[in-house]
Amino acid sequence: MSCITTLTRTLRQRGYRMTPQRLAILQALHDVGHLTPAQVYARVRATGMTEATVYRTLDFLAENDVVRVADRGSGHLAYELAGEDHHHLICRACGAQQEIPAEVLRGMLDALEGHTGYRLNAGHLTFFGLCPICQESFTAEPVYEIVGG
Repeated sequence: MSCITTLTRTLRQRGYRMTPQRLAILQALHDVGHLTPAQVYARVRATGMTEATVYRTLDFLAENDVVRVADRGSGHLAYELAGEDHHHLICRACGAQQEIPAEVLRGMLDALEGHTGYRLNAGHLTFFGLCPICQESFTAEPVYEIVGG
């Protein structure tokens, strides 16, 4: 079963229908992965969809856990289809990106919950640093920043 079929079922179980706009946006995200709203609009505008409709539909899909929104450090939000929890590493120098399976950070998140008493819902975290290739070019101390989404 395709992920779009699964996400369609999720919406229907919540009493919503799969509109052509929702389907077009989900297909764009399925085809590419992470997209900003402007990138989604560029991919679906041929359907006659307005930019405002793209933003409203992305908000609706995010509120219903069909897509995830993440701050990828560019100052713009990016959207992706909901699915397996994962996190990202992004190189501050060259922009290279790598996905990290959620289980890699599970111990750290469990320890953080135990230490703080918070119950975390960290479905998506982005870590910034320097990739191995760029580390060879830079000798400055690394700056660490974590952005949750």
